[in-house]
Amino acid sequence: MKYIGAHVSASGGVENAPVNAHAIGATAFALFTKNQRQWIAPPLTRQSIDLFKSRCVEFGYKSSMILPHDSYLINLGSPDSDSLQKSRDTFIDEMKRCEQLGLDRLNFHPGSHLGKISEEESMKLIAESINIALQETSSVIAVIENTSGQGSNLGFKFEHLKYIIDLVHDKARVGICIDTCHAFTAGYDLQSKEGFSKTFSDFERIVGFKYLKGMHLNDTKKGLGSRVDRHESLGDGMLGINTFRWIMSDTRFDNIPLILETPDESKWEKEITFLKSII
Repeated sequence: MKYIGAHVSASGGVENAPVNAHAIGATAFALFTKNQRQWIAPPLTRQSIDLFKSRCVEFGYKSSMILPHDSYLINLGSPDSDSLQKSRDTFIDEMKRCEQLGLDRLNFHPGSHLGKISEEESMKLIAESINIALQETSSVIAVIENTSGQGSNLGFKFEHLKYIIDLVHDKARVGICIDTCHAFTAGYDLQSKEGFSKTFSDFERIVGFKYLKGMHLNDTKKGLGSRVDRHESLGDGMLGINTFRWIMSDTRFDNIPLILETPDESKWEKEITFLKSII
């Protein structure tokens, strides 16, 4: 079963996210559980929590169809001790918010070394951060998103994801989200059938599909290996439509949230309808 949706607004309260997802015909959705550009946010109210849960039931959204995303400010691999602690505290808070909402996973960008420490040192900090967060919570899976490798961001190689996972103590509570734009601009050819097959053969060999807990379906404004993260609407970018046809026809991508983060929200309903039509 393919669960298809978009990263919808939770403006006015998290309880509005399932309503917004249902309005565009989504069978999955992503959301921020707090303002993604602020370190600290008011705690979730009991009313918001109860409404979120009841609306998810009303519209048929299970936790396996929902992929919350953490704050853009968080850097779990930061070489700066103060920034690292702030990031860890905020990440733990977001994991706890997911637990309050009955959600079973939290998607996040792994982190950046900022040119001050080695990739390995930063990845060790990321894994340590995940281990700390898992100790402070009980059920939510930490879902690491691959990146384009822009700037000093880590996670643009499958080997990075593997390195981090290997250092996480509870393997049942760590996973991966693959963003198609990020993968392509990081150097993984998803444009040709041969390249697509090789990319996910490599993913299985290096990381393993058992860790795949979600995907971001985005076309890209930038080319293969550009290391620049610029999303585009489906079919309007460098990837084209075939990449998404292959994903929709591949059972390896069943039963996880497949989330649009394409830039034109007015196209989401049409894009979701299209993706459903090519399953």
